Amino acid sequence: MARRNRDPEMRDPSTQGPAVRAAFAALRRQVHALADPAKSAGSQRFFKTGPGEYGEGDQFLGLTVPQTRALLPGSDSLDEKEVLALLHSRWHEERLLALFILVRRFQRAKRDETLRSHIANLYLANTHWINNWDLVDTSAPHLLGAWLLNRERTILGWLVVSESLWEQRIAVLATLAFIRAGDFTDTLRLCEGLLSHPHDLIHKACGWMLREVGNRDVTVLRSFLDRHAPQMPRTMLRYSIEKLPDPERRHYRSLRR
Repeated sequence: MARRNRDPEMRDPSTQGPAVRAAFAALRRQVHALADPAKSAGSQRFFKTGPGEYGEGDQFLGLTVPQTRALLPGSDSLDEKEVLALLHSRWHEERLLALFILVRRFQRAKRDETLRSHIANLYLANTHWINNWDLVDTSAPHLLGAWLLNRERTILGWLVVSESLWEQRIAVLATLAFIRAGDFTDTLRLCEGLLSHPHDLIHKACGWMLREVGNRDVTVLRSFLDRHAPQMPRTMLRYSIEKLPDPERRHYRSLRR
């Protein structure tokens, strides 16, 4: 596993003078030209950026996700340092754009295992900046999960016991790639280990993944619920049973009560 970078300083080539490449500077100008103070304020509330909240201190320009995705074509000429500069930005949307870029480059490198491994290790080395649920959810399944699909998965065990809420969520969300391939083992194991986790964002992630398991094999979901429903956090249970028939939902809710 690549060593994770914990340096909190934002390394931004746009502050380094004339050496900045024109494509990178132009892309950042596009990002900031789309800034919307009203949407920024709404995002700060939605992503819980207040003191003591899970996204404390995060800063938003006010771009929508479609606006951010639309900037991807302008990123093709960026080199790795420039992509990392976006990922290390104080601005949430620049970090999101960097993750879109990494996912896109990973998916395009279908036949280049060396490059795919490099991108996956780059991702693992920079989890410090993947620090809100949308950043995790748009990247972990499509990059880390896809990379681990046919590999040894010890890294998930390290991530899920991390002190970082976001690394824990990365571990859970990465298993969506396995679920889509019909492999539920890691999802069930991680969710079982997280039954006593204190944070709602992990309850939601586990419940979501369990629901995805049930969408593919409801017998597996029922077996998990039969064993664990009485101990499951309320939100995890609610998310996991969302697609079950109403009588079953009532049954599993009654077990918890």
